[in-house]
Order: sequence, then C-alpha cells, then structure tokens
Amino acid sequence: MSDRLDMLKQVIDAGSADPFHWYAYAMELRKARKLAEALVAFDEVSARFPDYVPTYLMAGQCAQEGGDLVLAKSWFDRGIQVAAGANDTHALSELHAASAALLV
Repeated sequence: MSDRLDMLKQVIDAGSADPFHWYAYAMELRKARKLAEALVAFDEVSARFPDYVPTYLMAGQCAQEGGDLVLAKSWFDRGIQVAAGANDTHALSELHAASAALLV
C-alpha cells in the first residue's frame, strides 16, 4: 500500500467519522487501479454516509472503468436521488450526464 493509503486506513481504523477519510481511501484504491477493492470501499462510504454526494459519481466511474456498466448506472442513478435530495445542482448535472452517457 502507498503511504497515503496506509495513513487513511489508520485514520479509518482509529474510528474516523469523517466521510472524507473513507471517500479518500476509496479514491486512493481507485487511483492504484485496485478497482474491486475501491468499489467495496465506496460501498462502505455509501452505507456509513449515504448523503455524501461525491461518492456516487466516483463509484460509478470506478465501476465503468472496471467494465461493469450496469453497476455504474446503478451508482449514478442512486447518486441522482441523493444529489436531488441535497439540492446539489452541480453534482446532479454531472450524475445525469454520466448516467445518460452509458449504453446500458
């Protein structure tokens, strides 16, 4: 693991309740091309912090990179619901575009 991954894992294991730490860990796994592990980490973020809007676009893109377009669409569509509920118009626009671009 990278130093950043190790540091984030330690923070999470110490009981961090900051969604960014969990999200950053998933993003670092994605960056390391550990897509299956990243998707598990994104699942954990969405389970613990279901209103953390950035999770859904990034998880969908991760699934898309791994070739699972059905899973990607599911992430994008869930994110649309969360972003709409949060009145996050920027994220909502990005999620709609990502979902619409998939040929599923």
